[in-house]
Amino acid sequence: QVQLVESGGGSVQAGGSLRLSCAVSGRTFSPSAMAWFRQAPGKEREFVATISRSGTSTDYADSVRGRFTLSRDNNKNTMYLQMNSLKPEDTAVYYCAADRSYYGTQDPRSYDYWGQGTQVTVSS
Repeated sequence: QVQLVESGGGSVQAGGSLRLSCAVSGRTFSPSAMAWFRQAPGKEREFVATISRSGTSTDYADSVRGRFTLSRDNNKNTMYLQMNSLKPEDTAVYYCAADRSYYGTQDPRSYDYWGQGTQVTVSS
């Protein structure tokens, strides 16, 4: 069984930084496209960023491009989201996801595996 476990969430002031991690485990899991989504209270889950299987291709939501950086270490089966210049509107539960394709998409329906989420709170 594949498990995704997020960590690194917390509370910061606007302008601060956080680094989220997503560790993947499971004997049947092989490196695949991965992504981060987020969901704020009363809102739908939205795409944040995705990274290809090799880690050479990334895509970001317009709202985070230039502030967030996505990377991965396939030797450690771990994905990282460096979040800088955080804003109050970044406040949400952040979920990592994985699918079986090489390139990820912005559509949450294409992802097979999900973590439980980690809370990020940015105060003004």
